[in-house]
Amino acid sequence: MKLFTSSSSSSSSSSKPNFTLFTASQNSNSKALSKHPFKVPYKTHHHHSLSIPQCSSLQTTQALVDSPSDARPTKDFDAGVEEEEEEEALVVRRPVKEVSDADSGELGVNSSAVIDASLNEFAKRMPIFEPQRMESSAGEKPLKVNLDLALYKAKILTRNFRYEEAQETLEKCINCWPEDGRAYVALGKVLSKQSRTVEARDVYAKGCQATQGENPYIWQCWAVLENKVGNIGKARELFDAATVADKKHIAAWHGWAVLELKQGNIKKARHLLAKGLKFCGGNEYVYQTLALLEARATRYEQARNLFRQATKCNPKSCASWLSWAQMEMQQENNLAARKLFEKAVQASPKNRFAWHVWGVFEANIDNIDKARKLLKIGHALNPRDPVLLQSLGLLDYKHSTANVARSLFRKASLIDPRHQPVWIAWGWMEWKEGNISTAREYYQRALAINSTTESAARCLQAWGVLEQRVGNLSAARRLFRSSLNINSQSYVTWMTWAQLEDDQGNSVRAEEIRNLYFQQRTEVVDDASWVMGFLDVIDPALDSIKRLFNLEQNSYNKEPSRYSPGVNENAIEDEESVSLSSGSYSGNDLESVVSGFDLDKFIREVLSLDPEKLDVFLEAPPSPRRIESTRRAFRSGNKKAAT
Repeated sequence: MKLFTSSSSSSSSSSKPNFTLFTASQNSNSKALSKHPFKVPYKTHHHHSLSIPQCSSLQTTQALVDSPSDARPTKDFDAGVEEEEEEEALVVRRPVKEVSDADSGELGVNSSAVIDASLNEFAKRMPIFEPQRMESSAGEKPLKVNLDLALYKAKILTRNFRYEEAQETLEKCINCWPEDGRAYVALGKVLSKQSRTVEARDVYAKGCQATQGENPYIWQCWAVLENKVGNIGKARELFDAATVADKKHIAAWHGWAVLELKQGNIKKARHLLAKGLKFCGGNEYVYQTLALLEARATRYEQARNLFRQATKCNPKSCASWLSWAQMEMQQENNLAARKLFEKAVQASPKNRFAWHVWGVFEANIDNIDKARKLLKIGHALNPRDPVLLQSLGLLDYKHSTANVARSLFRKASLIDPRHQPVWIAWGWMEWKEGNISTAREYYQRALAINSTTESAARCLQAWGVLEQRVGNLSAARRLFRSSLNINSQSYVTWMTWAQLEDDQGNSVRAEEIRNLYFQQRTEVVDDASWVMGFLDVIDPALDSIKRLFNLEQNSYNKEPSRYSPGVNENAIEDEESVSLSSGSYSGNDLESVVSGFDLDKFIREVLSLDPEKLDVFLEAPPSPRRIESTRRAFRSGNKKAAT
């Protein structure tokens, strides 16, 4: 209903204002003025009522305006209206609200006059549908685009380690859009990064309830969390729930398969990967994992075929090229490995893993200058990555001076003070230099960060060797035992402990320790008859390159390092990197082989780096990782992003 006011026409000189009610029954001019007309019940002095039609939700809010209490009907309606009828206002029904049977029953009669009276009373009790209420409703639940903006803002805040602000933003998202699973996933990851496992678990549980268990991403992230803290059985259940929620969710199939691989269940892992390929189609990561399984089973030709399929699915997959190159490294196919590293850096020029692993490869074949150059390029592209500086420090310690290595370790520790392998490597170097107390201090710093990780196990093993060398045998035994409590599969730790007992004349105890290792070690039995035709299938998605590298045979668990007697070199390498002791390589005159790849030209044209000025980046002061980004994605100051 629209109520329009107009003055009297020029032909009529009435002094009172004229109120004209436009309805659907009027002329075309009235229809043009009223887009959504409807009839309104009102009273005449003859007590005749109009019928009450259903209200439309498209009616404008102007139609719901009560007339003033002192307004009187005009002569156009009825000149002989009584005083009590003049005081009554037009009765307007609120949209989508109807008079219930109970209300009509209270009146006792169903006459139109009584209905008009009841509507008048009912309208007084009901709030009027006004534009202001529409605005407040919109403020309670904004448009969906605001959710996308808020999630992106939280992502930027998390990347800059502003976890509290990111958490506050994501909690607002959950309050406004409880049915959207993305906010739960992001908040759970933010809490996990802060080691707030219990809170992250609660967030995932609430997310599964809010989405009625139909969001596979929440199930999968929850499973990864449980797997990380060691709840393998719970992780299996959650991966299973993710695949039930969406059988085409490839991350769940692959994550579950990686879990089974780490538990030594090769057949189960292959079965899960087969299902992933069946339901989800092709992806380079599944081919990658299958190729690594074939490499572990010494079926290298099949592994190459699978790597070929992975790189065919995605030629820009740096992880696939790196995994393939690592396999060729272990087979001492140095020329092939180098060409694959070139492919990897061309696929992802700024990838820190590519430059790091390539540099380690060159160091292992005693191509020290090129190794140092590759690591410097990686550092120039990733100045806040401590792993590259750590490897440079180890390289310079072996081929340069301890002071140069010490400066690199110090810079890496300033970039990320919570990076355990940097402290372990620094402590190992100080021990080699004879600074025992300093080495103990750095080992303690590494363990203070986290005492349950694989790096902590390596730190305890290295510290045990230190105490053994200085004669603290009881402390060394306790440290070896603590290391094995974290990682019972470490060949190096078991054999180092056994050697300690042999050196002390306890040959019986040494033999017991060796027997314990062979009794408790996880046997990985691979079925060579597994031929399922994966080469003809296409493939899905994964974790990270770190997980893929960890699928390979870990020398920390297999053989002692050749760099330090009794100390495994992996203890001073990052978990995300490839061990410097992974294989023995000969030069094979690699410098005489022309691969057609000009490294200097590549970094000039693609990366805009001057090969002669790479040392400038090493001399630059370190920038800590936990700082706000200089790129302002959002307005600063008191201006807050609208949600």
